[in-house]
Amino acid sequence: MTDPTTTDADALRPLPADGKPSGGPRRLLRAVMGDLRAVDGALYAAVAATPTPTLDRTLRHLSHAADHSKISFGIAAALALGGKRPRRAAFAGVGAIAVASASANLLGKRLVRRARPDREAARVTVDRHVPMPTSASFPSGHTASAVAFATAVGVVLPPAAVPLGALASAVGYSRIHTGVHYPGDVAAGAVLGIASAAAALAAAAATATPSERTQALLAAARSWPRISIDTALRR
Repeated sequence: MTDPTTTDADALRPLPADGKPSGGPRRLLRAVMGDLRAVDGALYAAVAATPTPTLDRTLRHLSHAADHSKISFGIAAALALGGKRPRRAAFAGVGAIAVASASANLLGKRLVRRARPDREAARVTVDRHVPMPTSASFPSGHTASAVAFATAVGVVLPPAAVPLGALASAVGYSRIHTGVHYPGDVAAGAVLGIASAAAALAAAAATATPSERTQALLAAARSWPRISIDTALRR
């Protein structure tokens, strides 16, 4: 008689008192994470295998230009020259970058420690190559900073939300296109960027001076009687 296989052993093992297999939730979580990693790798491979000679150079330059948030800082400098509200948007955006960068590099990458993609094995064309970073892959710091800047500036200066959001999306995709990040890294970076912008905006609101808050309240109070009277007359 042969020794029992792993499947046989699992079948012969008695069930716990509640009738549910032991380790069920953990086993399910591992299975789900394995499936997500498989999808992530398949998407990465699909992008690597798709010929896009027209886009390769543009996205490579964009990815390189986004190093150290150079694009965002340049936009912030231009906004700072545009008046009170654009200047406030620039400060909010820079603050969001600081939060996102610290969260991605000091926390996310050190906690997860995901290895970078194997660009050579995926046969990413050399025309797309940018220097492969030595830091961990998860999450994408470029994406986190770009999304944080776009979100914070867009909240303070709504007309800038769409163009900056499109730019942040392009930066995120460029990191996949150049082969230095998996799509999952970029998705996580985008979520982190939104959270970082929210944190930076909340901190800025909390540190507003009493005079600034008073002026805002007085402006609202001055407009309230006029609105009420106009409404009453229309009735």
